[in-house]
Amino acid sequence: MLKPSISQKAFWDISFDKLDFEKSSLYVMEKVFNYGSWADQLAIMKYYSLPRIKQEIVHASYLRKPVLSFLCTILQLDKTDFSCYNKMQLNPLPWHY
Repeated sequence: MLKPSISQKAFWDISFDKLDFEKSSLYVMEKVFNYGSWADQLAIMKYYSLPRIKQEIVHASYLRKPVLSFLCTILQLDKTDFSCYNKMQLNPLPWHY
């Protein structure tokens, strides 16, 4: 399968050329939804398909709050379906941002 056509914007911390999109699918999804452009997100949704994203993204270790809300809407999930949300509830920050 060909790699999706996405920018390297979200992958500042790794060697993008060596990224395996199949073995590191959850990592790719998490990075693109948190830090990628809208075009990158659309490309990832087309590449992996919504059922696969729905199955994997719930195991993400971190998702920004707006990203979590967006994913709940498009994937028809509840925030409590995401392990990162449940983890946030166990360790609340002392302030709201």
